[in-house]
Amino acid sequence: MSLILFFAFWVSLIAIAHWYVGRRIIKSANLRRKPRRYAWMAVWIFFLIPQIPFFLFLNRVQSSWVDLLSWAGYVVLGFFSLTLTFVGVRDLVLFLRNGWDRLLAHAAQNNGKVRKDSTADIDRRRFLVHSTNLAIIGMAVAASGYGFYEARRRATIERVDVPISRLPETFNGFRIVQFTDLHVGPTIKREFVEGIVEQVAALNADLIAFTGDLVDGSVAWLQDDVAPLQNLAAPHGKFFVTGNHDYYSGVEPWVKEAGRLGFDVLLNEHRVIQRDKGRIVLAGVTDYSGGDFFQSHRSDPPAALRDSPDGLVRILLAHQPRSIIHAVKAGVDLQISGHTHGGQFFPWNHLATLNQPYIKGLHRHESAWIYVNRGTGYWGPPLRLGIPPEITVLTLRKAT
Repeated sequence: MSLILFFAFWVSLIAIAHWYVGRRIIKSANLRRKPRRYAWMAVWIFFLIPQIPFFLFLNRVQSSWVDLLSWAGYVVLGFFSLTLTFVGVRDLVLFLRNGWDRLLAHAAQNNGKVRKDSTADIDRRRFLVHSTNLAIIGMAVAASGYGFYEARRRATIERVDVPISRLPETFNGFRIVQFTDLHVGPTIKREFVEGIVEQVAALNADLIAFTGDLVDGSVAWLQDDVAPLQNLAAPHGKFFVTGNHDYYSGVEPWVKEAGRLGFDVLLNEHRVIQRDKGRIVLAGVTDYSGGDFFQSHRSDPPAALRDSPDGLVRILLAHQPRSIIHAVKAGVDLQISGHTHGGQFFPWNHLATLNQPYIKGLHRHESAWIYVNRGTGYWGPPLRLGIPPEITVLTLRKAT
């Protein structure tokens, strides 16, 4: 029922947004009746195209033609999102300008002066809106093209040193390679995964960590697309924790598949990693929302670290950054997360901060470090603007 309510809310919100953009663009074009009708038809077709694959996904319908529909829907959704943003910013500027003009006109009348009201010139205002509409459409097309390139290109390798005071000497320089949020599904397939595997393998990690949101689809449909991940290996293992989208796609089959691909799956569990005579604890929790799907998957950092040896450095893999609140209380030294995609593109990069304490990069949270990867794939529109995909090399350093 919650998914149905979410879908209804989503459709209503997107419908209102399309009506707003359509009204602002079509009205100022001053079209005749028939062209205006066709323009509104185009608006509502643009509205419907992304909803169809989304509805099919909720109903577990998967096929090559659904993937094609998804490509069309996500590209259209990305273009519309940018158009909506540009129209909204333009209208805010016009609203503020018109308000200022009215204040000046009111002040002039109070002083007994006759001042021409610039807002009265309807034709000039309509021309201004129509001209900026054409510019907006052009900018949205250009930004969509560049954003597509950014989303689909090879991931940026980010190298980050993490200073930890209690780190054993034998772990000084220990390298954890993190990738996350692949979202293998309708628009991300085997070829994309092969490119990521090639990049990760070339980094010669001591340990590999995948921090959730592997897929958007079933094991039966995507098994071949994720198969290249079995070629990844590291001396101290490769580890997997669940993300929220893995639950949407059927978490239990995917946990089994991750194990078959050679990952050590950490479901509120830990492992002791030994290098020569030194040891650290690596723990992993289920996604922050996992308990909404299965009570046994309730995210629990203290449980993940229970019975781990005292006095060792503790590193936690947790999909969502907000797990840091409980992780700090459990005595974690470093949390490694994903989920946010760094916001992916404006204005979502700002909205992502509403329910996450951090959306990208390395931060100090009380007594612990947290690193948030921008995501190695993308979700929804194949679109990234100024927030490129990422593979991270986290090098542990003994703090002096």
